[in-house]
Order: sequence, then structure tokens, then C-alpha cells
Amino acid sequence: VQLQASGGGLVQAGGSLRLSCAASGSIRSIDVMGWYRQAPGKQRELVATITSGGSINYADSVKGRFTISRDNAKNTVYLQMNSLKPEDTAVYYCNADLVRTYWRNYKDRWGQGTLVTVSS
Repeated sequence: VQLQASGGGLVQAGGSLRLSCAASGSIRSIDVMGWYRQAPGKQRELVATITSGGSINYADSVKGRFTISRDNAKNTVYLQMNSLKPEDTAVYYCNADLVRTYWRNYKDRWGQGTLVTVSS
């Protein structure tokens, strides 16, 4: 199972970016998909998660600005980021937890990370 993230880049404060992450590898279903981020010198932190049924959880710092969504048929999760702030600058990682394939199940799979830089 592999996760491929894309969509990061450089944006000015107040701008928007959309991240995408596609999971591949004979997948039958994925229970939870989400986004985490790690800023320089800080620990990785939760940004948002979404279950296969559509239940969503956001970090307080992004509520009202970020929107997570997923396409179960494509095994893809998205993160629409609006009103970006310099403190949103980080490497953003996608995550898939409890991935069921035709051969075995996987816990806690991570993408390679995509850099988001917000300039002031």
C-alpha cells in the first residue's frame, strides 16, 4: 500500500491551497484517512481526519479554515486550506489507518509529505 501526496507549495498569507493524497495497492477499503503536519523543530500534529462514513475531526487551529474530504471510490483524501497563515507552514503528511486489501490489512500507512510554505 502506497500513499502519494501532492499539492503543496508557496502561498501568501490569506491564500489557499488544496492537497490531495491517493492510496494505491489492491485496496478494498480504508477506515480513516487524514492529514498531519510537522513544522520545523516541532512534533507532528493532527490536522484533520475523516472516516469512511464521513465523520470528521479537525484540530482547533484549523477549524473554519480547512476542509477535509475524501473519495472512497478513488481511495483519495483532500485538504482544502483557506485563509492560510504563516504558522500553517509545515510538511503535510497524509495517513491511512486500517487499510484492507485483498491480501492483508495494514495499520497506519503514511505518505511522503508535501511542503506548504505560507509567507507573511
